[in-house]
Amino acid sequence: MKDATKCLHSGYTPKNSEPRVVPIVQSTTYVYDTTAEVASVFDEPTKSLIYSRFANPTVMAVEEKIADLEGGVGAMCTSSGQAASLLSVLNLCDAGDSFISTTEIYGGTVNLFSFTLKKLGIECIWVDKDASDEEIAKAFKPNTKLVFGETIANPALTVFDIERFAKLAHDHNVPLIIDNTFATPVLCKPIDFGADIVIHSTTKYMDGHAVQGGGVIVDSGNFDWHSGNFPGLTKPDESYHGIVYTETYGKAAYIVKARMQLMRDFGVYPAAHSAFLLNLGLETLDVRMKKYCENAMIVAEYLKNNDMVESITYPGLEDDPGYELGKKYLKGCSGVISFVMKGGKEKAMNWMDSLKMASNEVHVADIRTCVLHPASETHRQLTDEQLIAAGIEPGMIRLSVGLEDIDDILADIKQAFDKIK
Repeated sequence: MKDATKCLHSGYTPKNSEPRVVPIVQSTTYVYDTTAEVASVFDEPTKSLIYSRFANPTVMAVEEKIADLEGGVGAMCTSSGQAASLLSVLNLCDAGDSFISTTEIYGGTVNLFSFTLKKLGIECIWVDKDASDEEIAKAFKPNTKLVFGETIANPALTVFDIERFAKLAHDHNVPLIIDNTFATPVLCKPIDFGADIVIHSTTKYMDGHAVQGGGVIVDSGNFDWHSGNFPGLTKPDESYHGIVYTETYGKAAYIVKARMQLMRDFGVYPAAHSAFLLNLGLETLDVRMKKYCENAMIVAEYLKNNDMVESITYPGLEDDPGYELGKKYLKGCSGVISFVMKGGKEKAMNWMDSLKMASNEVHVADIRTCVLHPASETHRQLTDEQLIAAGIEPGMIRLSVGLEDIDDILADIKQAFDKIK
């Protein structure tokens, strides 16, 4: 099936007389006839449902749909995108391990990697995505377990060279994890270009309506874990009856381990009702992404020619540094634009305060147009050096173009410029 069809049909196929729409299974627990049956599920949790901290039928339908869209062997939903980022790393790294990440990623993830994981004894080694292969290769250590990057960086809007970093990772026998939030599988399928694990903040485009937070981890099933670097997957798990994930679950070893170990212990599983709402968003994802891209391209062209704009980043523009990589990896550049206002921070904030229709809010990738000032809001915990490394200047504005009529979006943007002249 094509993506538009998968968005509607993957993950749930009703049988005779069953509900057409994915039902909400609003239950934390499941009943068995005998004690022995319950015990058998504790021995083999993938055998059946037992408790909604591990799995729930409504959430499972969404997991299957997203895995199908990304081309993976399995997926696990989480309660937030941050939880997905955290568990994707913890599934491979123990205290004393390291991993590599490019600097141009979401500010919240920078904080997670730089400080919280450091407290757990896990080192993040930062690299410039434009550094040479030789420079990046030097960043690998014997204890490095993965490489991390974002398809379209938030908010720098740079495009990640997936194939190049996949090769670098695989040359060192570690997987590549890609945050595909801004692109979604409709615009880019990182697994097709060599990525091994794909994560999303489903709070953004997948949900699309700003009604619930969530995340997801998708396992490609393609990475060979038998290099000796990943004993957690290839050696007996003492916390689960000595099971060896690669032997028992084969290609799905990574995602099953994430569920049986980390979801069991952290319990960051989404509620059934949240998954139901996410599924409603997913059903229109293919249609929405095309319209976001169409509207954003028009807005980007307008901003590019506005003399009050110092610079603009949108990979759909032919003179954008990410244009060629965008053509290679993306079927569209999403609805998010980053631009720098002349006059710096104060001018940028005045312009944002002058908007009438667009919302000034801590969100992005919504059906409604919204704006955010990264340096003073989402990325305010970063140092000046980290801001520059993440591609953030004081006058930068992140504009998330919505699905309103393009004439109304442009009218709002123009009147705000007129107010601050």
